[in-house]
Amino acid sequence: MPDLKIVAADGRQRERQSLSEFLASEDEKTLLKVLTCGSVDDGKSTLIGRLLFDCQLIFADQMDALEQDSRRVGSTGGELDLALLVDGLQAEREQGITIDVAYRYFSTPKRKFIVADTPGHEQYTRNMATGASTSDLAILLVDARKGILTQTRRHSCIVSLLGIRHVVLAVNKMDLVDYSEERFEAIADAYTNFARELGIENIVCIPLSALKGENVIQPSSEMQWYHGPSLLAHLETVDVGDNAATLPLRLPVQWINRRNDDFRGYAGTIASGTLRPGDEVALSSSGQTAKISRIVTYDGDLELAAAGDAVTVTLDREIDVSRGDIMAAPDARPKFADQFAAHIIWFSENELLPGRPYILKCGGQLTTVSVSALRYKINVDTLDHVAGRSLALNEVAFCNLSTERPIAFDAYEENRRTGSFILIDKLTNETVGAGMIVYELRRATNIHWQSLDIDKTARATLKNQKPCCLWFTGLSGSGKSTIANVLEKKLHAMGCHTYLLDGDNVRHGLNRDLGFTDADRVENIRRVAETAKLFVDAGLIVMVSFISPFKSERRMARDMFEDEEFVEVWVDTPLEICEKRDAKGLYKKARAGEIKNFTGIDSAYEIPEKADIRLSAGDETPEELVSRLLTLLEFHNKD
Repeated sequence: MPDLKIVAADGRQRERQSLSEFLASEDEKTLLKVLTCGSVDDGKSTLIGRLLFDCQLIFADQMDALEQDSRRVGSTGGELDLALLVDGLQAEREQGITIDVAYRYFSTPKRKFIVADTPGHEQYTRNMATGASTSDLAILLVDARKGILTQTRRHSCIVSLLGIRHVVLAVNKMDLVDYSEERFEAIADAYTNFARELGIENIVCIPLSALKGENVIQPSSEMQWYHGPSLLAHLETVDVGDNAATLPLRLPVQWINRRNDDFRGYAGTIASGTLRPGDEVALSSSGQTAKISRIVTYDGDLELAAAGDAVTVTLDREIDVSRGDIMAAPDARPKFADQFAAHIIWFSENELLPGRPYILKCGGQLTTVSVSALRYKINVDTLDHVAGRSLALNEVAFCNLSTERPIAFDAYEENRRTGSFILIDKLTNETVGAGMIVYELRRATNIHWQSLDIDKTARATLKNQKPCCLWFTGLSGSGKSTIANVLEKKLHAMGCHTYLLDGDNVRHGLNRDLGFTDADRVENIRRVAETAKLFVDAGLIVMVSFISPFKSERRMARDMFEDEEFVEVWVDTPLEICEKRDAKGLYKKARAGEIKNFTGIDSAYEIPEKADIRLSAGDETPEELVSRLLTLLEFHNKD
């Protein structure tokens, strides 16, 4: 076995040891996953660089590069800028900030560490939440000169929501306040009181100077009034108690392994619990049970697998297993529901709007989801619960969610791995939020689809027509309602069974409680789409005439119907023509600022990209446009 030679920062060569001996010693050490967070310029990257430097874990070539980078782009006047060991992106070096999450591995004689250095800027909160999601302990840095800031509180709130129960308050830059004990105590007391309101009990406050190395590795001679541990001493000894192996079995199925015709295995990483051949498991979706035949890995079969192990399992009998299923202990199964309550951290500049559909990803499970109720937002400064109709960038809220189909989950407090999810925008595929499930909603388990003897086909056959929804969208004054009215008269004269849902009329009854904010518009369209779906189920040809300005809601409406049941009709009338037709004087009032959130003036109209038919209402009469629609319907009704 070849020797392993490590060169420390000062050029000294460590004691030689064989590679096998080194790896064996590393395997015996416990691993601590650490998050660094806090506000901008609190010194997170410098602290990690100091840990690596003082622990003599910088290789010779890294040292040379650090010296060159410090002279070229450093912020320490030509001296070693230890933050550059972590900030690797060009933009980070140029701006002197952290943008992306940087992971660094290092080891001491007592423990192994993975440290996630996360951004302090508010616009990168999503990156901070990413780093926190897998961490056992958080080091929250505070500039001794500035004290507790809003971003300090926001990061603490996220740390608490993500289940991190061990926090080190690192009061940094003590050298800039003359190592004042009074200043440290004031910051420590203020933070401890705030953190305990969040339910964080395990708090250790340490005064230090990352730049000078005071209290980072060794006790500081400048702060002899402090009698606690140095930062590294605390990290080497803290017990975070990872109990994943003692929790009930959860094995999310990531993919079906069919390496040949004689082998069918189910691959995934065990989220919690342990697994042995012969153990009985139950599937989350169907409830079917089977026994584990083999636990297969690249290095051979295992007799025992535990949380964190990536395995492929085979079963003793054929049952229907799909990607996203969770294998669990039959006597301790996860929840399986389509409605639950959760905390959500919002990452997008586009607001979260209740009723708008998103994609939820929970482990390997994917489904459409919407927020059915935004119960309250959390003020990160005071922790007060605040009413709200939408959720803006970096805000945190407690919500009820409704999924298109049931999913398997645990409460996040019980199992971080199966109780978390992300939200994805259906149009842009952008990750827009992260969530932590609190509990299932009780009504989710006692509401079921009723099996009806008379179905949609029977109702449509009786009426001798093919039911569908014609969804008219366009600006106010574009002619939607006029065209829909003319069309309904023509269809009625032909003996068709129809119904017209008009924006103004519906707001007198079904939606009389809704205003015209973006959140209200989304809910307005959701209710109308559900109503139109019921009318189509009744066998009717239903016309919906609503501005419906957002692509997302029009897509939501389309997704509610079967293929060929939904026809999107874009009444494309230029804004100047709509304003000339302004019989109600609405545009004039909107221009004068008397009406807020008016589509086309101070609220956006998102032009349809794939409408089934586009009507140029400024160029043709309603009768001419209806003739085109009737031709479309004749084609639609052909078998």
